[in-house]
Amino acid sequence: MGGDSSGYKDYVAGLLAGVATVITGHPFDTVKVKLQKHNTEANGIKYRGGLHCTARILKTEGVKGLYRGATSSFVGMAFESSLLFGIYSQAKQSLQGQNQSGKPQPQVIIPSAAFGGAIISFVLCPSELVKCRMQVQGTDTLVVNSNRYSSPIDCALKTVKSEGVTGIFRGGFTTLLRESLGNAVFFSTYEYVRFHMHLHLNDASSDPAHLIDVGVGIMSGGLGGIAFWSAVLPLDVAKTIIQTSSDRSSTRNPFQILKSIYRGSGLSGCYMGLGPTVVRAFPANAAAIVTWELAVKMLGIRQD
Repeated sequence: MGGDSSGYKDYVAGLLAGVATVITGHPFDTVKVKLQKHNTEANGIKYRGGLHCTARILKTEGVKGLYRGATSSFVGMAFESSLLFGIYSQAKQSLQGQNQSGKPQPQVIIPSAAFGGAIISFVLCPSELVKCRMQVQGTDTLVVNSNRYSSPIDCALKTVKSEGVTGIFRGGFTTLLRESLGNAVFFSTYEYVRFHMHLHLNDASSDPAHLIDVGVGIMSGGLGGIAFWSAVLPLDVAKTIIQTSSDRSSTRNPFQILKSIYRGSGLSGCYMGLGPTVVRAFPANAAAIVTWELAVKMLGIRQD
């Protein structure tokens, strides 16, 4: 890899990965936020599960209901993936130095991934706050019409107007925790699964190499995504509640919120929305990794 000149390519590859993620994953995300919001509320419609919720949205709003809030997601996700993958690649390179052994090195992967995650949380927090508040209105909502946001911009402006600039960073600490921990888990899983699959496949298989690469990308990305959410979904549930709470004086401490959810509805309450999240995590992250690895190849960044 040439010195710093090709640095921007890492960010381009990440951007493309982000677009692939939204196309694949956004419909699942809408369902997840709906479930987290409606099924932890005392009154209002309860969904029997992800499929019931999806059917309700399709029936009342059609396909565009599933892509509700997606505009900000496309911009946010493209930007955020660009940063995450770019920072991860570059941090990894500088930490590895000359020691580019084939084997994954946790002491390189974990800090690179956690650092990338921490940085993007500053972008993610305001964009997800707006997205969650937009997604929570719509089908079967209890939000009064007069308080509705007409667009993401309207939501952002009203939030800043009523709560100040810090209002838009509500849930920032929780997002930072979720992203640093989650991405350390994601990239570790991705690198290890990828390493071991290539180890076994390249010796055993006569299939064309690019087919193997796609297969490995799908598995390592998909499993990485599942690992990410299994590790940090409780923090995500707490974040949704912190960000969509109408009472501004309510606590922003994720552990306090999780303690009270745990008291009320046990571990399954802390993992509310796990079904749609895992179902989404596999294809969305598989798409991201396959796209990222393909882009890295096409841009001629690495030959490994």
